[in-house]
Amino acid sequence: MYTAEQFLAQQKTSIETLFGLSHKAFEGVEKMVELNVQASKAALAEAATHTQAMLNVKDAQELLALQAGVMQPLAEKAAAYSRHLYDIASNTTTEFSKAVEGQTAEFQSKVVNLVDGAVKNAPAGSETVVAMYKSSMAAATNAYESMQKAVKQASDMAEANLNAVSNTAASAVKATSKKR
Repeated sequence: MYTAEQFLAQQKTSIETLFGLSHKAFEGVEKMVELNVQASKAALAEAATHTQAMLNVKDAQELLALQAGVMQPLAEKAAAYSRHLYDIASNTTTEFSKAVEGQTAEFQSKVVNLVDGAVKNAPAGSETVVAMYKSSMAAATNAYESMQKAVKQASDMAEANLNAVSNTAASAVKATSKKR
């Protein structure tokens, strides 16, 4: 049976997991804030440099060349920023998934042990109920695993789409820059 000590140990583990996940969430937020501060500083510095260069332009042809020269690096930086942002979010989500998977596996193990203990003490004739419960647990486990696979596939597809969009945008900017 489930004792008070086991219950307290489970609660302690749950609280530790909660605080661990909170810490990971704040780490992710800190990384995003840091990325945004760095991007803002870089954008401000580049805007100042570009403005200075525009003030020194002598004719329209030189202005067009200056503008064309800015577009490709801008697209590449935007793609790199998006990629970095995606990596931060992906890593944070991975940490959460690992914690949930660990907790789920532990919970399933405890439930199985609890059911096995109950089966040993169950009155005669309750085999059908026990079998039905075990079947339900197996179905729930399979559904959870299927959901995890679907989430992983969606995440992989999102990453592939992000890479494709980034590459297409960079290629389009390069092609546009070459035409000018």
